[in-house]
Amino acid sequence: MARSRGCARRTHRPNRALALEFSRRFCLYDCVSRTRNGARGSAAPALLFALFLILFVAVTVYLFAARVYPAPPPISRGAALVDRQYNLTLCAAGAAFVLAQLGLACAVWRFRDRGQSARFISGNVALEVLWTCVTLVVFVGLGMFGRRAWADARFVSSPSNAIQIEVTTNQFVYTFRYPGPDGKFGRLDPSFISAPAGNPLGLDPNDAAGRDDAVLATLTVPVDRPVELLLRSQDVIHNFFVRELRLQQDAVPGMVIPVRFTADRIGTYEIVCTQLCGLGHNKMHSLLKVVSPSDYESFLQRQAAGP
Repeated sequence: MARSRGCARRTHRPNRALALEFSRRFCLYDCVSRTRNGARGSAAPALLFALFLILFVAVTVYLFAARVYPAPPPISRGAALVDRQYNLTLCAAGAAFVLAQLGLACAVWRFRDRGQSARFISGNVALEVLWTCVTLVVFVGLGMFGRRAWADARFVSSPSNAIQIEVTTNQFVYTFRYPGPDGKFGRLDPSFISAPAGNPLGLDPNDAAGRDDAVLATLTVPVDRPVELLLRSQDVIHNFFVRELRLQQDAVPGMVIPVRFTADRIGTYEIVCTQLCGLGHNKMHSLLKVVSPSDYESFLQRQAAGP
């Protein structure tokens, strides 16, 4: 038995070596025969893929250039700045996209299979350094150009005539609070929060400054007047987003986050939450009403007069 196993081992090795030698010679013969016979690869796959890339680039550029799905017109100077930054970023990214895809199409066609052996390319360090530096300069430049659009809404101090309005979010409603004729917000106490009792924000009934505060379900502001919103949340992270203002800001529990805008067009616009805040997230929306100065004064008088 031992002898037979030894024979099996001795015969296994020559067979394996013979198989490897046959495989090597067959592959070498195949390569030589293809070269001698002038065998060539098919150009159809490379052509089809290159044409697909060119068509894909053409359709994509058309969709953006023709503005098939345009954004609503901006209603503030800050929104116009955001649009300008968006267009600059789109042009830079679009140029890189077109060049990359057309370059890929050119490479697919140029290096298509002609029956030749594969060739290893180590790359070009100079080109890699060049396009890395170009990318860095473009991205930093876009950030520098866009700093004003971001800062105007969040970091610039509000002018003295700005209207302060508190925006409180909870699942799944917006609540807007206006100071009364005294111009002061009343004190809030979480122990007094009771939506069924008509106190969804927790206004302290013992604080005289809060007795004239107006609590509403919609946001009304005058045209061409600076507005500062103070965003709060009572439960989870929500969001305040108005497309026409190009303004989007999270409301975070435990924080009061100010954002600013000056609407320059009268109209009614939708406010939506863009943070997935629960099962009723899709129902969380309100309205922004931009009115004339006289209509805004009438609005304040009605709120001061009470129900």
